[in-house]
Amino acid sequence: MKLLVLIIILFVFTINFSEEKFPLDNSEQSLPYLMSSKQLKPLRSLIDFNLQSMLEKKLNSNPKWKRLIQAKKMAVGVVDIKDPNKIRFARVNGNEMMYAASLPKIAVLLASQQAFEDGDLVETDEIKHDMRLMIAKSDNAASTRMIDLLGYKKIEEVLTDPRYELYDEEYGGGLWVGKRYASDGPRYPDPILGLSHSATVSQVCRFYYLLAFGQLVSFDRSIEMLDIMVDPELHHKFVNSIEKLDPDAKLYRKSGSWQNYHSDSILVWGDDWRRYILVALIEDENGEMIIRNLLPEVEEILLPHNK
Repeated sequence: MKLLVLIIILFVFTINFSEEKFPLDNSEQSLPYLMSSKQLKPLRSLIDFNLQSMLEKKLNSNPKWKRLIQAKKMAVGVVDIKDPNKIRFARVNGNEMMYAASLPKIAVLLASQQAFEDGDLVETDEIKHDMRLMIAKSDNAASTRMIDLLGYKKIEEVLTDPRYELYDEEYGGGLWVGKRYASDGPRYPDPILGLSHSATVSQVCRFYYLLAFGQLVSFDRSIEMLDIMVDPELHHKFVNSIEKLDPDAKLYRKSGSWQNYHSDSILVWGDDWRRYILVALIEDENGEMIIRNLLPEVEEILLPHNK
């Protein structure tokens, strides 16, 4: 009988531990959140009906944005991460893959960290300096050096790894790097649209989501990636807007532009409610300004009274 009681107590303790929640007051919480991969729910399962409805209404209220969305030339994804126990995700044209210029350099960053972990690449000060240049300043020469060190096969292997699935043909593709950021060199196009530097907003949101919970490579490697991505040195698009709204917020970011293709992705870590992931892909000559204007509009639907 005593043995049975002991087993029941241990069982209840195990359940309570496995379902451990973060405290409601997370004002002192820092990134990444600590949660096991078994506890973490797939982002696709966290689509919030109310947030989705508000996002669609907000975007479609702008006639030009509505036309771009209908033409598959504008895609937006947002993840509310202020409460790690209740992540909310919404997206418009989420699985529409588009040319994303320099934004997919985050895939090179991930592949580099995975290569360090696997022993395929030796971590040196020069390489770490190039990784920071690649992200903070979007330096093409540094990015090309990293691509050459890794090779396209290694990058593809990491992006399609079941742990990440950041390029998944069943969901429209996603992040892809198939060309050096230089005028020369061979192309290794993605299998669906033949793009050399591509993204979908859903997969980029997943990148930041996994990063925010320490699930990219390892918890320690995720911290290293956050350290590389923080404090962007290009102050346009999303950064231009958030620096006016909350100058003290921590920003983790990567953007891209080429001709009419403009993209941006950011993880905003401010006080109280201002903790979210926002991703935009635009094909329009005024894409930079559209992205700049988009952030405050999305923040309106993230305000606590809009739950």
